[in-house]
Amino acid sequence: MTPLRNLAALVLFASATIAPLGAQTAQPARVWVGSWASAQQVPEPNNSLAPGDYKDATLRQIVHLSVGGIALRVHLSNAFGYQALHVTAVHIAKPLSATGPAIDPATDKALTFYGSTDVTIPANSEYISDPIPYPVAALSDLAISIHYEEAPARQTGHPGSRATSYIASGAAVDAADLPKAHKVEHWYQLSGVDVLSPAGGGAIVALGDSITDGHGATTNGNDRWTDVLARRLQADPAYRNVGVLNEGIGGNHMLTDGLGPNAISRFDRDVLAQTGVRTVILLEGVNDLGGLTINQEQTAAVRADFVHRLLASYEQLIVRAHAHNLRIIGATITPYGGSGYYHPTVTSEADRQFINQWIRTPGHFDAVLDFDKVLRDPAHPEQMLAEYNCGDHLHPSPAGYKAMGEAIPLAALLP
Repeated sequence: MTPLRNLAALVLFASATIAPLGAQTAQPARVWVGSWASAQQVPEPNNSLAPGDYKDATLRQIVHLSVGGIALRVHLSNAFGYQALHVTAVHIAKPLSATGPAIDPATDKALTFYGSTDVTIPANSEYISDPIPYPVAALSDLAISIHYEEAPARQTGHPGSRATSYIASGAAVDAADLPKAHKVEHWYQLSGVDVLSPAGGGAIVALGDSITDGHGATTNGNDRWTDVLARRLQADPAYRNVGVLNEGIGGNHMLTDGLGPNAISRFDRDVLAQTGVRTVILLEGVNDLGGLTINQEQTAAVRADFVHRLLASYEQLIVRAHAHNLRIIGATITPYGGSGYYHPTVTSEADRQFINQWIRTPGHFDAVLDFDKVLRDPAHPEQMLAEYNCGDHLHPSPAGYKAMGEAIPLAALLP
C-alpha cells in the first residue's frame, strides 16, 4: 500500500471509530501523542552489542505504553551513527508477557516507512514509521522486532532499559517465540512509540538522570516513578489521554557530558521533538553536585561559581521551554548523604539545600515537585529514609519511586 493510500485508510479507520453512522454532532479529532520514549546515547562498551550480534539478526524489544490509542507509529533512531543504517524489517505484536519474547502471532503486523518494509536511516537521524491502524490499551506492552543485515557503524541505544530484550539469529521478526535468543537488559535503535488518541491529550516528558531512568527499579516491573505517575493518570478520567515519556539517562549531568550527552544539549531531541509534548519535568543536578567534590573538597569560590552555572543552566531550559509554549516543572535534588560513590561533604549538602531553595522559589519554574521532601529522613534530612533507599544511599528503592510518583499533584502537570 502506498503511503497516501495507507494514510487514507487510517483516516477512514479513525473516522469510523470516532463518528458512528448517523451521528448528528461533530466529533473531536484525534491527535498523535507520545506513549513511550527513551533517551538515546552511545552505549558504553560494556552495554554495547558485539558487532556479530547484529549480523543477520532479529532484535525483539518490549516497551510499556502509557496512553492508549487506535493507531500507532514507531520511532527508530540512528542519532549517534556515523553512517546510514539499513533495517530490513520491523514488526510489532502484543507479547504474551513482559518477561519473555513470545508474542501472539495473530497480532503481528509489519511496519512500513514511506510504503517500504525496509528503511535506511541517515547518520545522526531518526525515522518514524508510517501510521498503522493498531488499537493498543493504556499501560499495555508492545513487542517491536527489528531485523538487521549488519551492525551500525556506531551504536545508538538506551542502556538503562530495566527491561529485557532478545537477540536471535536470522530474519525472525514474525516468529511466535525466540527460544534460543540471547538476552540483554538494554534497548537499541528504539526511541519512541506514538498513538492516535482523542483530542485534548498530550505528553509529559520527564527529563532526568538515573533517578528518572529508574536505577534500583525492578527489571521488567515498570515501577519507576514515571510508571507510577502513568498509572495514576490512567486512573483519573480527566487525564486518560496524557502520556508519560521517560527521557532519563543514568549518570546524566546538566553542565557536562557524563553517561550520555548533557541535558542542555539533548533538550531539543528529548523534549522539544517529542510528539504532543505539553509539559516537561526536570530532575537533574545530583550528578553535577556530587561530581564536584567526588575527589576532593572545593574552595568556596569554586563552589559558588559552580552553583551559579548550575542555576543558569536551569534558567536556560526554562527559557527554551517557554519559547515553545511548554510548561516546565522543577524537581528538587534528592538527598544522597551516605553515598559511597559521591561521599558528599557538609559543604556539598549546603549547596544542595541552596539549589533546592532556588528551585522552590516562585518565579523560576512553573511548578515544583519537592522530591527532596518526599524522600528525606526528617531526623537526617541529608539522607533518604531507609525504606526509600535502594541500598546505595543515592537511588530510591521501588518503594521510594512509588512515593515520588504518588506525591505528584496531577493538577500541576498541565497548563
